[in-house]
Amino acid sequence: MKDLSNENIIHVKKNDIEYLQFRKLLEYENIVHCYALKTGGLDFNRKNGESLVENNYRRICDTLEIDYKDVIRPDQNHTNKVVVIEEKTDCRPDIFSDNFTNIDGAVTNKKNIILATTNADCVLILFYDKEKKVIANVHAGWRGTFDKIAYNTVNVMKEEYDCNPENILCFICPSIRQCHFEVKDDVKSECEEIFRYTDRLEDIISVGEIKDGEQRYFIDNVLINKLLLEEAGIKEENIYDSNICSLCNPDLVHSRRFEGAENYGLGCALIKLC
Repeated sequence: MKDLSNENIIHVKKNDIEYLQFRKLLEYENIVHCYALKTGGLDFNRKNGESLVENNYRRICDTLEIDYKDVIRPDQNHTNKVVVIEEKTDCRPDIFSDNFTNIDGAVTNKKNIILATTNADCVLILFYDKEKKVIANVHAGWRGTFDKIAYNTVNVMKEEYDCNPENILCFICPSIRQCHFEVKDDVKSECEEIFRYTDRLEDIISVGEIKDGEQRYFIDNVLINKLLLEEAGIKEENIYDSNICSLCNPDLVHSRRFEGAENYGLGCALIKLC
């Protein structure tokens, strides 16, 4: 079987469940986390069946030996909004409710809450402040990336929990990478307008082929998020990238661009304080 392990990632296989964990985050015994792969039928897209999705949350949480009823997943509408979660009162996983509409990230310092995000090419980022014992989980699609949700998340951690960015560790899960994130001129131009100040446009945007009479480009959303995290005060050495492209590994990682807009599945990132 294919193994996605690398210097930052361990590929774990338990029965029919497979997931990734960050080597650095495994150093902290008070943290449980993973990025669930698609093997074993794991799919967290409610369009493909709510009972299936709930059962898959149960399966991955059982594998991690945590209670799936503690899961909270924002609605994820490609915003830059991040909320603080202080308590969970529902006796079921909060994965389909309207409690977190138009929210794409969550922060907490509570031990009985599992923060979840899902993706099928978009960037997911896990955060952990090792001093204040605060976690966050954020979904950054290209729109959320352009709206600087990663930067906003660090600000929320600072304002709500007095976190020092120098103590925050960040972990970038599998997502589509520059090698495959092809866009047209409208997205490329917006990217140029927003991130020209970084003086890194040559690294962020590369020129692709002309298709159907239109010039195409490739954008590095992962690099943009890394730059935003550093701008927010995160040390470069505290940003750990899975270095895994969803579209390069469609046999293990859900990819909307590979699976199609109608029937794509979703992967899931989980993080919990113990």
